[in-house]
Amino acid sequence: MDDPSGADDESLMQAYGARGDTVAFDTLYARHRARLYRYLLRGIGNPQQADDLFQETWSRVIDARARYRPEARFTTWLLQIAHNLLVDAYRRQPGRKTVDDAEAVLAQLPAAEHEQPEQQLSQFQARRSLQSAIERLPDEQRLALLMKWEHDLSVEDIAQATGTARETVKSRLRYAIRRIRDELGVSSRSDA
Repeated sequence: MDDPSGADDESLMQAYGARGDTVAFDTLYARHRARLYRYLLRGIGNPQQADDLFQETWSRVIDARARYRPEARFTTWLLQIAHNLLVDAYRRQPGRKTVDDAEAVLAQLPAAEHEQPEQQLSQFQARRSLQSAIERLPDEQRLALLMKWEHDLSVEDIAQATGTARETVKSRLRYAIRRIRDELGVSSRSDA
């Protein structure tokens, strides 16, 4: 593939699988690494475990390259691998400290230089409250919500990635959003 930057993800993965095109793989990796890592970190809440799951996800992509078929979006396939690894990690570690670890990562995010300290603090507190609310969601709701928000997946894509019925995904998203709104004190209708 001469210039992979304009190719869609599915074509890149096919080029990598069929011809071992490492430039195509590098392009896929560059496109998806940040969002995949955020998904895993928010899903597991522990940076070390997220690193391990991140590496394992890409290892499985590499191992499956010859078997890849574009029956779904590449992103859906990638997140299905990551989701399965998260589920396995949940089973191995029932007691994890997700909120503290996620807050530590959020605390390291740089603030915009042009903002006043009060704005920075207010935005940090809002992000921290939202992240804490997300972390307190049941695993299935949290993962569905992160797939929707982080990766902009459709309900159908989330259903395929998680091996769950479409209506179940819709319910999980609806309950997750309702729970977050309730926790943050945000009304779902305008109180004008």
